[in-house]
Amino acid sequence: DRDCAIALASDCNPGSSPGFNMNFVVSLACVGMKMLPEEAVNAATFNGACAMELQHLTGSIALGKRADLLMTKAIPSLSYLPYSFSSNLIDKTFIKGEPFTLADETF
Repeated sequence: DRDCAIALASDCNPGSSPGFNMNFVVSLACVGMKMLPEEAVNAATFNGACAMELQHLTGSIALGKRADLLMTKAIPSLSYLPYSFSSNLIDKTFIKGEPFTLADETF
């Protein structure tokens, strides 16, 4: 298992895992799996995109990619992420580079 890429996701489904709180998933990976915050964020972003074979479109910030991203409220460092699972750290959300709010939700 050494050097194996790990992807994190919420597996949001109505049966066994009705939650979609990625803050909690990242926190759980840090606390329960002893991942570093940087590793957990990478597992929830780029590695997740790779697991779905979408790394050419999303998963990291690069020219030509979709720019699906979120900006957090100010925190002193990534080391605070594991202890912030009950806090809403999301400040802004962008889908395909455009600002998104729940008021814009059409799906």
